[in-house]
Amino acid sequence: ATPRRKLPSWAPQAAGYCLSLGCLVWVLHGYPLADLIPNIRSLDWRWVSIAVLTDLSVYLSHAWRWNTLLSPVVRLRLWRTVQAIYIGLFANEVLPLRVGELIRCYLLAHWNDLRLSLGFASAAVERLIDGVWMLIAFLITASLVKGIPEDLVILVQILGVLVLAGAGMLLWIMVHKQQAHAVLRESRWSSTARHVLEGLHLMGNLRTLSLTSAISLLYLVLQFFTVYALMKADRLDLSFWAAAAVLTIVRLATVVPNAPGNVGLVNAACVMALRLFDMEKNDATAFSIILFGALTLPLLIGGAVATALTGSNIGELRNRAKRGLAAARHADEA
Repeated sequence: ATPRRKLPSWAPQAAGYCLSLGCLVWVLHGYPLADLIPNIRSLDWRWVSIAVLTDLSVYLSHAWRWNTLLSPVVRLRLWRTVQAIYIGLFANEVLPLRVGELIRCYLLAHWNDLRLSLGFASAAVERLIDGVWMLIAFLITASLVKGIPEDLVILVQILGVLVLAGAGMLLWIMVHKQQAHAVLRESRWSSTARHVLEGLHLMGNLRTLSLTSAISLLYLVLQFFTVYALMKADRLDLSFWAAAAVLTIVRLATVVPNAPGNVGLVNAACVMALRLFDMEKNDATAFSIILFGALTLPLLIGGAVATALTGSNIGELRNRAKRGLAAARHADEA
């Protein structure tokens, strides 16, 4: 039999960079870069400060949510969780393909003597709840804005099917624990799956999921307010709901892993979203750059500090996380 040709390991990374580069070229085409500095100088820096502080509170609420979700399993220290989140997000800003998700789960498990599979299970539940709220936000956006790109609608429909399937699976695991174990008993990854299912069952009680969902809504609203504050700083005549619509479209458009920090893709999605509100492309481009800078620079600083406190650099943490994942797989197979 002819062996199947594997996709080169560099291919996904190259595709992500090409996507981001193409988006960046489209965004900057025809934009007078000389106007950017005067635009930044004219910002209302009081609103910029509010936006930055609100964005910092987003990560605190993220840590609170993660601790709440894992509270039936273990009591976590808030600042350790914040540090893991900052390091993970910092890794996403400087490394491609969102390897920060692996790093933050590894750090949480390593610092709290947890199974790595439990960290992945909790992160999956987080993303599932986020997906539900983002779908609701998109439905609201679609009712307020006309002319949403058809490709984005198709992407949301696909995500909606995946989110509903995930929610149904989580509900089934909560209700039918023994049957879930039986289904995966013969699987190659049966031991790993058993630990994941145990974690999902522990986290999947109604009280924990309800509180986690409520914190997730706060987490999303704070992100909306961050964008709204930046719009006020740039003196854009747009409402809070317009800011929510812009961020919703940006978040949905950046689901696909790409270059570090989603550079280019964030800008393109922001420009397309603002164009739905009849904003000129150059003005939308300027705001997309302001948005990217205001959200990225504080995260780079905070993430660098959080990483330095571990005594390692981000490359070393990535390698340790990969080794930890490989060790966890071997241990589960043994």
